[in-house]
Amino acid sequence: MPFSKILSYSWQQSLDLSRMMRFGVCGLAGMLLDFSVTWFCKEKLKWNKYAANSAGFSVAVINNYLLNRLWTFQDHSAKMLPQFTSFIAVSLAGLLLNNLLLAFFHQQLKMKFYLSKFFAIGMVFLWNYFASSYFTFAV
Repeated sequence: MPFSKILSYSWQQSLDLSRMMRFGVCGLAGMLLDFSVTWFCKEKLKWNKYAANSAGFSVAVINNYLLNRLWTFQDHSAKMLPQFTSFIAVSLAGLLLNNLLLAFFHQQLKMKFYLSKFFAIGMVFLWNYFASSYFTFAV
Protein backbone atom coordinates (compact mmCIF):
# COMPACT_ATOMS: atom_id res chain seq x y z
CA MET A 1 0.00 0.00 0.00
CA PRO A 2 1.65 3.27 -1.07
CA PHE A 3 2.24 5.85 1.63
CA SER A 4 0.40 8.49 -0.41
CA LYS A 5 -2.75 6.34 -0.28
CA ILE A 6 -2.46 6.12 3.50
CA LEU A 7 -2.18 9.91 3.72
CA SER A 8 -5.20 10.44 1.46
CA TYR A 9 -7.35 7.84 3.23
CA SER A 10 -10.71 9.28 4.23
CA TRP A 11 -11.21 8.47 7.89
CA GLN A 12 -14.55 10.25 7.70
CA GLN A 13 -15.81 7.67 5.20
CA SER A 14 -14.68 4.77 7.38
CA LEU A 15 -16.46 6.33 10.37
CA ASP A 16 -19.84 5.99 8.62
CA LEU A 17 -21.97 4.92 11.61
CA SER A 18 -24.56 3.14 9.48
CA ARG A 19 -21.84 1.06 7.84
CA MET A 20 -20.18 0.42 11.19
CA MET A 21 -23.51 -0.79 12.62
CA ARG A 22 -24.05 -3.15 9.66
CA PHE A 23 -20.50 -4.41 10.18
CA GLY A 24 -21.41 -4.97 13.83
CA VAL A 25 -24.57 -6.92 12.94
CA CYS A 26 -22.52 -9.13 10.61
CA GLY A 27 -20.01 -9.49 13.41
CA LEU A 28 -22.73 -10.58 15.84
CA ALA A 29 -23.88 -13.24 13.37
CA GLY A 30 -20.26 -14.31 13.03
CA MET A 31 -19.83 -14.31 16.80
CA LEU A 32 -22.83 -16.64 17.19
CA LEU A 33 -21.32 -18.98 14.63
CA ASP A 34 -17.89 -18.64 16.23
CA PHE A 35 -19.17 -19.44 19.73
CA SER A 36 -21.31 -22.33 18.45
CA VAL A 37 -18.52 -23.98 16.50
CA THR A 38 -16.00 -23.32 19.30
CA TRP A 39 -18.34 -24.83 21.89
CA PHE A 40 -19.09 -27.87 19.70
CA CYS A 41 -15.42 -28.54 18.95
CA LYS A 42 -14.25 -27.96 22.54
CA GLU A 43 -17.07 -29.57 24.51
CA LYS A 44 -18.37 -32.30 22.21
CA LEU A 45 -15.31 -33.17 20.11
CA LYS A 46 -12.90 -32.50 23.02
CA TRP A 47 -10.50 -30.43 20.93
CA ASN A 48 -7.84 -28.22 22.47
CA LYS A 49 -9.50 -24.90 23.38
CA TYR A 50 -7.26 -22.89 21.04
CA ALA A 51 -7.82 -25.25 18.12
CA ALA A 52 -11.57 -25.03 18.79
CA ASN A 53 -11.28 -21.25 18.93
CA SER A 54 -9.51 -21.24 15.55
CA ALA A 55 -12.18 -23.48 13.99
CA GLY A 56 -14.96 -21.21 15.23
CA PHE A 57 -13.08 -18.21 13.95
CA SER A 58 -12.61 -19.76 10.48
CA VAL A 59 -16.32 -20.47 10.00
CA ALA A 60 -17.14 -16.93 11.16
CA VAL A 61 -14.62 -15.38 8.73
CA ILE A 62 -16.25 -16.96 5.68
CA ASN A 63 -19.70 -15.90 6.89
CA ASN A 64 -18.54 -12.37 7.71
CA TYR A 65 -16.79 -11.85 4.39
CA LEU A 66 -19.90 -12.75 2.40
CA LEU A 67 -22.26 -10.70 4.57
CA ASN A 68 -19.95 -7.69 4.64
CA ARG A 69 -19.28 -7.81 0.90
CA LEU A 70 -22.96 -7.94 0.00
CA TRP A 71 -24.60 -5.91 2.77
CA THR A 72 -22.16 -3.73 4.72
CA PHE A 73 -19.99 -2.48 1.88
CA GLN A 74 -22.39 -3.39 -0.96
CA ASP A 75 -19.53 -4.41 -3.20
CA HIS A 76 -20.67 -6.38 -6.23
CA SER A 77 -17.43 -6.08 -8.17
CA ALA A 78 -15.77 -9.03 -9.85
CA LYS A 79 -12.66 -8.80 -7.65
CA MET A 80 -13.89 -11.41 -5.19
CA LEU A 81 -10.73 -13.57 -4.94
CA PRO A 82 -8.24 -10.77 -4.19
CA GLN A 83 -10.78 -9.19 -1.87
CA PHE A 84 -11.35 -12.46 0.00
CA THR A 85 -7.58 -12.94 0.24
CA SER A 86 -7.26 -9.48 1.78
CA PHE A 87 -10.17 -10.21 4.15
CA ILE A 88 -8.46 -13.43 5.23
CA ALA A 89 -5.17 -11.57 5.87
CA VAL A 90 -6.97 -8.94 7.97
CA SER A 91 -8.86 -11.70 9.76
CA LEU A 92 -5.72 -13.75 10.44
CA ALA A 93 -4.13 -10.70 12.05
CA GLY A 94 -7.36 -10.40 14.04
CA LEU A 95 -7.15 -14.09 14.98
CA LEU A 96 -3.60 -13.65 16.25
CA LEU A 97 -4.71 -10.66 18.29
CA ASN A 98 -7.82 -12.57 19.43
CA ASN A 99 -5.79 -15.57 20.62
CA LEU A 100 -3.23 -13.35 22.38
CA LEU A 101 -5.99 -11.48 24.19
CA LEU A 102 -7.83 -14.73 24.95
CA ALA A 103 -4.70 -16.24 26.47
CA PHE A 104 -3.99 -13.06 28.43
CA PHE A 105 -7.49 -12.82 29.90
CA HIS A 106 -7.84 -16.55 30.54
CA GLN A 107 -4.35 -17.47 31.72
CA GLN A 108 -2.97 -14.26 33.18
CA LEU A 109 -6.12 -12.66 34.57
CA LYS A 110 -7.74 -16.05 35.37
CA MET A 111 -11.04 -15.11 33.75
CA LYS A 112 -13.36 -17.89 32.59
CA PHE A 113 -12.66 -19.08 29.04
CA TYR A 114 -15.88 -17.91 27.36
CA LEU A 115 -15.87 -14.55 29.15
CA SER A 116 -12.27 -14.11 27.98
CA LYS A 117 -13.33 -15.00 24.44
CA PHE A 118 -16.16 -12.46 24.59
CA PHE A 119 -13.81 -9.64 25.64
CA ALA A 120 -11.23 -10.61 23.03
CA ILE A 121 -13.85 -10.49 20.27
CA GLY A 122 -15.02 -7.08 21.41
CA MET A 123 -11.51 -5.65 21.37
CA VAL A 124 -10.68 -7.06 17.94
CA PHE A 125 -13.88 -5.59 16.42
CA LEU A 126 -12.32 -2.15 15.84
CA TRP A 127 -9.22 -3.64 14.20
CA ASN A 128 -11.40 -5.72 11.89
CA TYR A 129 -13.67 -2.82 10.91
CA PHE A 130 -10.98 -0.28 10.09
CA ALA A 131 -8.69 -2.77 8.39
CA SER A 132 -11.59 -4.13 6.31
CA SER A 133 -12.61 -0.59 5.37
CA TYR A 134 -9.11 0.38 4.36
CA PHE A 135 -7.51 -2.76 2.92
CA THR A 136 -10.33 -5.03 1.78
CA PHE A 137 -13.23 -2.91 0.62
CA ALA A 138 -11.31 0.41 0.21
CA VAL A 139 -14.13 2.77 1.15
